[in-house]
Amino acid sequence: MYCAAAIQMNSTSRVADNLERASDLIGRAVESGAELIALPENFALMPRDEPDRMAVAEDPAHGPIQEFLSGQARSHGIWLIGGTVPLVAAVGKKFHASSLLFGPEGQRAARYDKIHLFDVTVSDTESYRESDYFAAGDAGSKNLICVDTPLGQIGLTICYDVRFPELYRNLSRQGAAIFSVPSAFTARTGRAHWQTLLRARAIENLAYVIAPGQSGIHDNGRETFGHSIIVDPWGKILNQLTDELEGVVIAEIDLERLNSIRRCFPSLEHRRI
Repeated sequence: MYCAAAIQMNSTSRVADNLERASDLIGRAVESGAELIALPENFALMPRDEPDRMAVAEDPAHGPIQEFLSGQARSHGIWLIGGTVPLVAAVGKKFHASSLLFGPEGQRAARYDKIHLFDVTVSDTESYRESDYFAAGDAGSKNLICVDTPLGQIGLTICYDVRFPELYRNLSRQGAAIFSVPSAFTARTGRAHWQTLLRARAIENLAYVIAPGQSGIHDNGRETFGHSIIVDPWGKILNQLTDELEGVVIAEIDLERLNSIRRCFPSLEHRRI
């Protein structure tokens, strides 16, 4: 049994300020005993205009944001999920939204590139076209990332992915016990679907879900939902934030309890399709 943390942020268009705030919140989580900590999507930058993101997009192998994550993981001796980092794509003037997992020695243990891009019309006045700037991650098996760690097998996903249960089922088949879902859910869709989707992914896969989110109004006028949450394999909400703009959600991850649930309720073994 150990503690995990989901960090909620109200990130701005200033990378240095965001990293300083992330450092403070990581420190708070560590003081509370967290050994696995997840930052939200876009933790280092919520730009005023999407093209601004290209100015801070990093080489896939190195860059200031990646160095920050590595340094935080190493200095605190934790497993750290860097919500998303913009990494330059191999083709075109686009970048990947990449979730990076760093280990306690500062090593990068995994990279997942967001597969499902948020190209939707939320309302008459709110629409998004992530594919204008982001390159979608490969939907093949090489980009279905389930990492075996001393804290359990962690399946990496990002935000809009949560609407696609087949991704989580595939990660479950690889042995995932914990799903990370760093997000920047819109306020409108969050009020309607956030908790329901996260609990569903936990229940149907009998897995923990750690979902750190962005919250509040950002420099570009976008409003995100927040309500960062940790859910257990039975769908129970272990802890969540409500009206806080920023903060830390802490909960215990009990893999013995997870295994007990899976033994007593072996729905994963009953799959026929």
